Amino acid sequence: MNWQHLDITIRGLKIHYQRGDFTPRELLLHLLEKSLAFDHKNIWISKLALVQLQPYLDKLADSTPQGLPLYGVPFAIKDNIDLAGIATTAACAEFSYLPQQSAVVVQQLLDAGAIPLGKTNMDQFATGLAGTRSPPPWGPCHNAFDDDFIAGGSSSGSSVAVSLGLVSFALGTDTAGSGRVPAAMNNLIGLKPTRGLLSNTGVVPACRSLDVVSIFALNAVDAGVVFDHALMFDPADPYARPNPYANSHRSSGVGAGELCLGIPAPGQLEFFGDVQCEQVFRSNVEQWRSLGAEIVEIDFEPFTEAAHLLYQGPWLAERTIATESLLRSKPLTMHPVVRQVIEPGAAATAVAAFKSQYLLGALKRRTDRQLAKVDMLLTPTLGRQFRIDEMLDDPIALNSKLGYYTNFMNLLDYAAIAVPGGFTARGLPMGFTLMADKFHDQQLLAWANCWQGRFLSILGNTGLQDQTAELPTYKSPDSIDLVVCGAHLDGLALNWQLRERGGCLLEKTLTAPCYRLFALADGKRPGLVRDAESGEPIEVEVWRVPSSELGSFLDAIPAPLGIGKVELQDGRWQSGFICDAYGLQAATDISAYGGWRAYLQSREDSH
Repeated sequence: MNWQHLDITIRGLKIHYQRGDFTPRELLLHLLEKSLAFDHKNIWISKLALVQLQPYLDKLADSTPQGLPLYGVPFAIKDNIDLAGIATTAACAEFSYLPQQSAVVVQQLLDAGAIPLGKTNMDQFATGLAGTRSPPPWGPCHNAFDDDFIAGGSSSGSSVAVSLGLVSFALGTDTAGSGRVPAAMNNLIGLKPTRGLLSNTGVVPACRSLDVVSIFALNAVDAGVVFDHALMFDPADPYARPNPYANSHRSSGVGAGELCLGIPAPGQLEFFGDVQCEQVFRSNVEQWRSLGAEIVEIDFEPFTEAAHLLYQGPWLAERTIATESLLRSKPLTMHPVVRQVIEPGAAATAVAAFKSQYLLGALKRRTDRQLAKVDMLLTPTLGRQFRIDEMLDDPIALNSKLGYYTNFMNLLDYAAIAVPGGFTARGLPMGFTLMADKFHDQQLLAWANCWQGRFLSILGNTGLQDQTAELPTYKSPDSIDLVVCGAHLDGLALNWQLRERGGCLLEKTLTAPCYRLFALADGKRPGLVRDAESGEPIEVEVWRVPSSELGSFLDAIPAPLGIGKVELQDGRWQSGFICDAYGLQAATDISAYGGWRAYLQSREDSH
């Protein structure tokens, strides 16, 4: 195997395994050797030796790449998330303990066939956005592109490991931006799911009521696959909650060309003097316009006001609670900056906590009103890139600047995804964040995938070209994609039946050129029939409908219509409306119009 041609994406590895290019064991040996060249970047707190990896390899012996969705896929785990038999330190040697069980979210991925390569470096106790608050023997983590710059934190090692192609994906945590800032600094997708969707059982808390396990990946497709297999309602996690899935906002969906994005008003965009970062973000806005998105300015002030509550309000007490035993017994063993941040939380009062809760409630009303104006919010992920020496000289003030676009997210109960947006003139990656209401994670993944498919980019710092343009948008098994061709088209008479069930328009497209469309005898509905010999391409739309809502929708479909498989112009076969042949009696062939909408327009024009 020529390892220079390794495609370490999940899809790429599956192809490699199916071709027999290498075995999982051979891949792990290669990655362990490759990682030695990056020891100076301080990526790992602990790497698994081959003898420790062997039990995971043994579990694959009775399976195949087709049998397990993450067969032989290497991943990294932030060292505040438990992996059975490997010490969890949270970057504090005195805190270290040996878990007997893996965190629930880790076990989900192991069961799917993934293999953990190691535990990654981090800002101690997940307190920081820089990756510089890790004490000896580990030390600050260095950016995947430039050793002089921060990697971002607190999930620093996880992000650098993915960016350098040492693993296919990694787990981090994100309370204040720790899954998004490192993604932006290392040219990655960083998914911050809705609070409670991924289990926190087996995760060292930072702010227990706000913590989220995050996902780093080279592209949105991989992030979606990992999210799908990590997703589980965990009754043992008191903050876990199920996804209702029927969660349509006002989105028209991927590919519809009708997306409305909100950006902060000009005076509220903050780049802290970094002109290069500002230039990249403004370019990203124009690129979204080129995709057909409408850009709307919103009032960002209530978002930033909410952000102040995270470190300047009583929520700091949660970080104190998480570390109080160490603070009492061995305070000097903590990183001095981390201790400086956390110790004041002990002075928080119940009165202050309730006052802040009241303020947060009022701010959320205001932010919800802003978000209701658009489909999603588009912001920079961070406003400025900092060197490690800058961060060490002024750690608290600069860390606060890193959180300008991230600190409010979990307080306000929103979902977000950091997306690579290009590079500054100095050669460092700069990304943007898409934000939506809770439970809109799949929508965010789909739009991030759409972006990467249209604007091909380098994946992390691997040298790999993004191939997501060849792939369909991300789809959860808890939803069904449905092809519609008649009155259920967007804006037509029965479209409400899809929208009230949480349906989301994914794309407007055509069938393969092997169908005929008939106006049925009642004149109110069309019938789509396959005709391989003399068919035409017919205008259709693909809608995503929550699986839980599909039964009531199908029950309302009258004969002679039904649901079967429809071939689209790109070769995909999707479930969609078809017509039984008996229904064509007295029907009119309207295929020449190219679709039901054009046919209706011709009738209006003739009157």
